[in-house]
Amino acid sequence: MSRSPFQKYFSGLTKNTFLLALASLFSDISTEMLYPILPVYLTQYLKANGSIVGIIEGIATATQNIIQGFSGWLSDKLQQRKPIALVGYFLSAVSKPFIGLANTWQLVLAARFSDRLGAGSRSAPRDALVAESVAPKDRGKAFGLEGIGDNMGAFLGPLITVILFFSLRFNIHTIFYLAVIPGLIAFFMVVMVKEKKLGVGAKAKIDLRIRQFPREYWKYLLVTGLFGLGNSSNAFLILEVREKGISLLNTILIYSFYNLVAALISYPAGSLSDKYGRKPVLLISFMIFFISYAGFAFSSNIFLIGFLFIAYGLFQGIFRATGKSFASDFVPQP
Repeated sequence: MSRSPFQKYFSGLTKNTFLLALASLFSDISTEMLYPILPVYLTQYLKANGSIVGIIEGIATATQNIIQGFSGWLSDKLQQRKPIALVGYFLSAVSKPFIGLANTWQLVLAARFSDRLGAGSRSAPRDALVAESVAPKDRGKAFGLEGIGDNMGAFLGPLITVILFFSLRFNIHTIFYLAVIPGLIAFFMVVMVKEKKLGVGAKAKIDLRIRQFPREYWKYLLVTGLFGLGNSSNAFLILEVREKGISLLNTILIYSFYNLVAALISYPAGSLSDKYGRKPVLLISFMIFFISYAGFAFSSNIFLIGFLFIAYGLFQGIFRATGKSFASDFVPQP
């Protein structure tokens, strides 16, 4: 019996792959319900300045990056990806309401720290679960599907905020409280994932080879690390759009459609990287990034800035799906 074009397009994927993509969808809805309004919440409600926004986002991002390295090492050592991921999903979900309860920026910092601690804890174990859910030849598709979930959540989250905050006139604090709901749904999606169990021999083999990554892996890690140092937080891009005179509502919509573009390009990019290789696709994403940021730096036209923000989503979707696939290709096989 011949398969439909839809079945062929998503061939090689498993139930775990779809569950993990749904987990990314709901966790990002939870996060992105808050992300577009958080800089505004800090500057207009708590009277913090732009520097404080930068400090909070810088600490939050650094926390996520540092802890995901540790959680990745721990999950490899224990060969227990799912429990560590579950702790991260739960911590991130329950931290959201505390941002709405904060009456000073220091309390927001503490809640954001806890939120990103959870996000960092779940990231590497989740990626390992995604990688092991398919054959190596289909990893680009698997991470592309996970990228659809992640970026589609980032598209839907701001739209939910628009409906709640602008149409239904919910108090801004209430939005922070409601964000716990999709976060907990993400947690239960991971509960249903079936983790592959490895024997003692396989564990010993992984522990032995974990330090024997090839030189190309360290080159890739260096390039992405330097790139991450030079890249700015999206919170600054949101503030840049606001300072150009675009309303809060339109700013949220621009940010939302930026994530829609990222979601739509994720799976095709991952699939293409399976077929043509990771490096060419990654290089295309870097070219898009530099063109977009050059536009941000030199343009003062609000319409062009809005377009660049959405086009920047191409970079986000391509880089996320292909970069994660590329990194997983270097992991020693048990």
